[in-house]
Amino acid sequence: MRPDSVPRKQVGTSPVVTPSMARAHASTSALDPLTALETMVLARRLDERMWALQRQGHAPFVVSGQGQEAAQVGAALALTPDEDYFLPYYRDVGVVLVAGMTPREIMLGFLGRAADPSSGGRQMPGHYGHARRRIITGSSPVATQIAHAAGVTLAARMKGEHAVALVSFGEGSTSAGIFHEGVNFAAVHRLPVILLCENNGYAISVPLRQQMAVTPLSERARAYGIAGVTVDGMDPQAVFDATREAVERGRSGGGPTLLDCVTYRLTPHSSDDDDSSYRSPEEVAAWRRRDPLVTYRARLLEQGVLTDEVERAMEARVAAQVDDATEHALAAPVPRAEDALRHVYA
Repeated sequence: MRPDSVPRKQVGTSPVVTPSMARAHASTSALDPLTALETMVLARRLDERMWALQRQGHAPFVVSGQGQEAAQVGAALALTPDEDYFLPYYRDVGVVLVAGMTPREIMLGFLGRAADPSSGGRQMPGHYGHARRRIITGSSPVATQIAHAAGVTLAARMKGEHAVALVSFGEGSTSAGIFHEGVNFAAVHRLPVILLCENNGYAISVPLRQQMAVTPLSERARAYGIAGVTVDGMDPQAVFDATREAVERGRSGGGPTLLDCVTYRLTPHSSDDDDSSYRSPEEVAAWRRRDPLVTYRARLLEQGVLTDEVERAMEARVAAQVDDATEHALAAPVPRAEDALRHVYA
């Protein structure tokens, strides 16, 4: 996949319902660019710190989201925290930050501490969950969260809520059977599920062209009679706009939307992966020139939204939060051995 082949936006020919925006608590209508940039920077710096901690022996592995922050933050900012539901996948530091998880909570989970809100230190790194923040925990088998998203939104509808669910996954997950079952169920019942595919071009080491013959990936929406959109996943504004439309469609009864956000992971699949065996240095370098932190920063500087002084203050705030989260989590107690069987029912 070449970075210069990424479309700005392509809307599939699936049916699209035009919603009425009468509801007062509809999603945010405009993206705050400085909020988006600072959240992206915070996600990146936390990710970088996780790599350092893993290399020092403090954690078993890292599954990184570097390069995918624009897709994560741009999409999540179109939802309403504490009202909507988030079903992230293991790269989604940006999503869970927007949903309300703190850097301390993220680092507690990464280091497997007892105070980890995701699982009390029982889950693997990157398996996020937070009941109060409506973040639904996932598991290692890919695409299972898509069926969960359909169930969550159906339950919300039965309770009279108007919540939507943002569920994210990699493009490899769209070949899993549970993806098709979950999307079909959501489509049949016109459930407000936003299917955020962070399409980074590789299912671990398998390139997109060897995963599927569908181009673009959003065409998969046609099989279910739902809207499908392909968007530049390195542009938070483009992702925000597409997600906002999907949220409006879902809230108005128009059903799910498949968002194909074309992005790239700038790191190996995980800290155990050697990506040089399947990606060329030239390919990675070409995508690094489209690093969303670099390109979005340059755009905001050009527009006068961002200044050197504002950026220095932003980086200082982020650095302080990352240091605080690291120190807090390293000093926090690990789970007690006698608690290993808590919440185990069989």
